[in-house]
Amino acid sequence: MERMNRRQWLNLAGAQVGGLYFGSSLLAQQGGDFNERAIEPRIHREDKSDIWTLHFNFKDPRVITVDVPGRGTKVVWYLLYKVINRTNAGQKFYPDFELVTLDKHTVHSDEILPSVEDAIKRREDPTNRLDIKNSVTISKDDIPVTKADSFPRAVTGVAIWSDVYDRAKDTNRFSIFVTGLSNGWTMDDDKVIRRKTLQLNFQKLGDENQSDIRWVDNPEWRYRASAKAEKKEPEKKENDKK
Repeated sequence: MERMNRRQWLNLAGAQVGGLYFGSSLLAQQGGDFNERAIEPRIHREDKSDIWTLHFNFKDPRVITVDVPGRGTKVVWYLLYKVINRTNAGQKFYPDFELVTLDKHTVHSDEILPSVEDAIKRREDPTNRLDIKNSVTISKDDIPVTKADSFPRAVTGVAIWSDVYDRAKDTNRFSIFVTGLSNGWTMDDDKVIRRKTLQLNFQKLGDENQSDIRWVDNPEWRYRASAKAEKKEPEKKENDKK
């Protein structure tokens, strides 16, 4: 193995401060680690000139079995993520995570379950270094600004779905739609509001192994109404006719 000179050794040691080691400068700039995927904002044809969009890092969805008070033992799916703000000012993040199975045609909304959060924190962040937040607590404070060429001031959160196993455990294709990362929105002729949304696609290999979930590398930014809003709209029209 080639011997490092003093400068190389100091650079390596500096990257390990606080017990963190980043294998590449690019990964360090994005605020990720070896298990994270980083999604950068993209301009959409429907974007207006004054919109902002946050950066989003995530780990592939995982599964955990937890005793939930009042529900018994549940197989819960969750997504661990980080939000990074590279705009000019602090931004509020009011997240909405919707998991949609593409083969079973089910829709699952993010839930606030303290007992599940505690179990996830014990697994993912036992020292509480990340200070993982849920979809309510992450919206209480602004996502702080990360200035150009500075280390990302990421805020970590978790999205939780407790009913995927019960309703669609044998799904092999699903998407997670993340809304709240941007202030971009439009309204169509039917008065349906569509917000700038990040779509992440996944595959699950096999029916029994719930943890074998893989990302399909084609993230998409799109303007989208929630699946529930899309389903309610026809009913509203029928009621209006009466």
